[in-house]
Order: sequence, then structure tokens, then C-alpha cells
Amino acid sequence: MKKENMIEVKNVSMKFNLGIEKNFSLKQFFVDFFSLKRRKEKKKKNPEFWALKNLNIDIKTGEVVGFVGSNGAGKSTLLKVVAGVMKPTKGKVNAYGNICPMIELGAGFDPDLTARENIYLNGAVMGYSQELLDSKFQEIVDFSELHDFLDVPVKNFSSGMVARLAFSVATIVDPEILIVDEILSVGDIAFQAKSENKMKSMINGGTTVLYVSHSIESIRSLCDRVVWLEHGEVQMIDKTEKVIKKYLEFMGVEDKK
Repeated sequence: MKKENMIEVKNVSMKFNLGIEKNFSLKQFFVDFFSLKRRKEKKKKNPEFWALKNLNIDIKTGEVVGFVGSNGAGKSTLLKVVAGVMKPTKGKVNAYGNICPMIELGAGFDPDLTARENIYLNGAVMGYSQELLDSKFQEIVDFSELHDFLDVPVKNFSSGMVARLAFSVATIVDPEILIVDEILSVGDIAFQAKSENKMKSMINGGTTVLYVSHSIESIRSLCDRVVWLEHGEVQMIDKTEKVIKKYLEFMGVEDKK
């Protein structure tokens, strides 16, 4: 018996301490050391930033949910928390299926390895066996359309080519939960359409999808419901058209539907 909810976000908050990354810069270390700033800054408390604030969201099995909001609204942070990449400061996430996260372009790739080698590396990171990758290798290559670049190091790829390879590897098996964060916004229009059609096929097969995109047309095409976030807080959760209408009004953008 399938659970009604595939994902449950319960009272989730996420806090970051701003400025911490600065302390890990070797260049900044010496600049601060010789200017005596470092000693003074140690006495100062790093300012806190709450990227997510007490979120409660239930996503039903087989549902496709889009996420919209201004830059910095918390969309990507939320998806990373759901994927298990980040641990929330407060609250918890219950996910009742295997997750395929596509949230960082090229994550799981070694730039010094070739596309051929990275197919196996990335597949292993995602939990695929070598036997499965062997059987699906040609399918991956055909879908990515990178036949002539299999033995080229990924560091020489454009962002669009990396996206092609990442999507092609990730989707050889239909996951129970697919998380997509803007990865399809790079590359050519033809491959974006091809990837959307692949996602629709997965959706028809029952995959639950969390989808972040700045393309309102894409959100409209794929999503059953939309979550609108601003400043780490939920502004609205409802059917796609209702949320898009309010969101575009808020942004002062004409709806070109």
C-alpha cells in the first residue's frame, strides 16, 4: 500500500552563520593577520541568517511540485535539505522513497576524468551497479548526444554539456523521488524540451518530483502544485495557476499566458 505522502517537511528551519567562509581563505588569513583584523573579528559574533523558517510542507506520492520565489528565497536550500545534502538546524524531513537529486551541476563528476569514466563514477555515486551501467551505457550516450566527446575530460565541457551528461546518467532508472534545481536551464532549447519529455514520462510512471525553475512556462507544463517562498517562509501553496498568478503580481511581471 502506497503512503499518501512521499515527503513530509516538518517545522524545518535552516540557519547559516555569515562570514565563516572568509576564515578558510588562506589569502584572507594573511591579510587579516598582518592588519590585526583577525584578532578583532574573533571577538565579534558572526551574524546569523535564517534561510528557512519553520516550513511545513507535505508532498503526495506521485505529485509534481514546483518551487518559485525571488533569488535567495530558500528554494535551493530547501531542496538540499530534502535530499539530505544539508541537515536542518531545526525540524526534520521524512522521505519515503529513494531520492535522485539533481541540484548541483556536475556534482559527482571528476573534471579530470573523461565523460566515459564519469558515467561510471557518477552512476556509482548514485548507487547504480556496474552491471546496470554497462547495460544502460549506450542509452546514456544516445540521450546525452555526446557520442563524439566520450573520451574528452569533463573540465573541457560547457555547462550545457555537463547538464546533458548529468541528466542522462541520473534518469536511466526511474527514481521514486526526483529533485531538479535549475539544472535544465542551461544548454540548448532542444535538449531542455527533450529532458522535459523524459521527466513527463517519469511522472507518468509515478515518480514524485520537486522542481525549481525560473521558467514559468516549464512550471505550468509540469507541476500539479506550486510552493511560493520568500525570505525562507512559505507565502502560498496551492494549485499551479493560482500560485503563479499571485507570484507574478507580486513580482510586477505581466502574465504572458
